[in-house]
Amino acid sequence: MEYSASDIAAARILQYLAYICTALITFWTYDYLCSLHDEWTFLLRSRWTKVKCLYITARYIPFFLITSDIFLTLTPVENSKACKMLISIYSCFAVISLTCSECISPSSRHRRAPDPIHPGFFVLRTYALWSNNRIILVAMLSTLFAVIVSFIGIWFSAVAKSQYFSTGAIPGITGCYRTSNSVQLYLPFIVLFVFQLGLVTLTLIRAIRDWRSTRYPLYATLVKHNIFYYACGLLFSALNVLVPVIFPDVRKPADTLQYDGIIDVSHSQSSYHSFLEDLEVFILAILATRMHLRLWHIDNIVRDLDTLSYISMSVMSPTV
Repeated sequence: MEYSASDIAAARILQYLAYICTALITFWTYDYLCSLHDEWTFLLRSRWTKVKCLYITARYIPFFLITSDIFLTLTPVENSKACKMLISIYSCFAVISLTCSECISPSSRHRRAPDPIHPGFFVLRTYALWSNNRIILVAMLSTLFAVIVSFIGIWFSAVAKSQYFSTGAIPGITGCYRTSNSVQLYLPFIVLFVFQLGLVTLTLIRAIRDWRSTRYPLYATLVKHNIFYYACGLLFSALNVLVPVIFPDVRKPADTLQYDGIIDVSHSQSSYHSFLEDLEVFILAILATRMHLRLWHIDNIVRDLDTLSYISMSVMSPTV
């Protein structure tokens, strides 16, 4: 039986998406198993706070993303309506995961710790680095709100206007995917990139000014985490912008396509961009939760050392 060029193109992109899904599942499972001991130590020993709830949400929402990915790529999807519904569900989980990743910031019970160890949004760490400057706070929170609203609006508008391709006529090929015009694909990540660039600039300016005068280990770790987190966010946001630009979604007539190992540009873009979207969501969730665990353990170590120091000084003090 002969298949059309469009059927072959759809089958190939579905195969690539299945490989991507399998790789991400393996990567996430490996990371979860590696940090299982530290994670359960934190979950069992730490107090229940809003930050802990954010941590749990950011950590386990990717499991729902994985489930959605499995339905999208490894199970038969017979029509475009079902495909659109699954992608909308996946997009909801992705937005929740990105938001929670930005909202994790550990609290510290260490009395001498600097203000940057502050419960609340990731951006509030930058606010604390600026000595709780209210002008900086208002500017960042206003920008954050505008970014979240814009990102959600543009993302779901792109989902609604996308073209959907479901399980085709070729046996053994399952799943579905979408394609959009390039502006719809990368505009949300331009917004995110500009916001992250502003935050990393503020963090760097303050860190350079205070680095030599501040010797707290928590402060140093916090600054390094902030810079590394935002740098990774900038990198993946930039890739999500550049890929649609480099591989524009320009469709060619089916009879002009050559399928001797080459896929048309629009299908290639779908594969690359889907992978980068998923990778940014997963990486930022892993970084945010890993950094939270690291700071929590450092805080506990410093607090325990202070307790031992206080006990030692009490023992050495002469009694009256």
